[in-house]
Amino acid sequence: MTPETPLQLAIFDCDGTLVDSQNAIITAMNLTCDSYNLDRIPRDSIRRIVGLPLEIAMEHLFNAQPSRFHHEMAETYRRHFRTMRENDAVEEPLFPGVVEALDALESQGWLLGVATGKAMRGLIPTLQTHNLENKFTTLQTACRARGKPDPEMVEKALAETGVEAKNAVVIGDTTYDILMACNANVKSIGVAWGYHAPKELKEAGAALIINTYDELTEAINTIMKDE
Repeated sequence: MTPETPLQLAIFDCDGTLVDSQNAIITAMNLTCDSYNLDRIPRDSIRRIVGLPLEIAMEHLFNAQPSRFHHEMAETYRRHFRTMRENDAVEEPLFPGVVEALDALESQGWLLGVATGKAMRGLIPTLQTHNLENKFTTLQTACRARGKPDPEMVEKALAETGVEAKNAVVIGDTTYDILMACNANVKSIGVAWGYHAPKELKEAGAALIINTYDELTEAINTIMKDE
């Protein structure tokens, strides 16, 4: 990157984009339902809410219950997830090609960030598991900013890195990621392997959809040329 080249920032969602946390999330949700003797939520319904702030997710899943119950359920879910992690029962494998894609972007001078519905105390262990904690210049979580699709996490990432919105891109697997980017006037790329269908991501405003991480660098270079 030459001195004249502006700073550029690639902001990644975590669950469903960087790591495959589906089984851990569904297990924790099942344990939460069991704690209240509630029927377990269908797997597809749980997949739909991944990425939202946890209290909002609970509101979607248990909309017949009062708001105080949603907060209580969220805390119970967090407790189960922490216990699972303490017992080494959380599996969050990286999707194929993640490390290579991050390295390729770094070699082109891109700054890297994360914007996730996870809390920071959940994000850090996930990144540490894969030795990625030093890869990212900015980490934005729903416990420190308004959750997706609100633009605050992207706006805070831009402020922390000094990058202009026109020089940033969000990479995510849900419409919440794409709408967050749109609300922040930032370009976005959808990934086809996550929790929402590619058609939905495109309709939400994703500039491009990639099928593997091998396609990411070219996709980013393509949409940035359109500026």
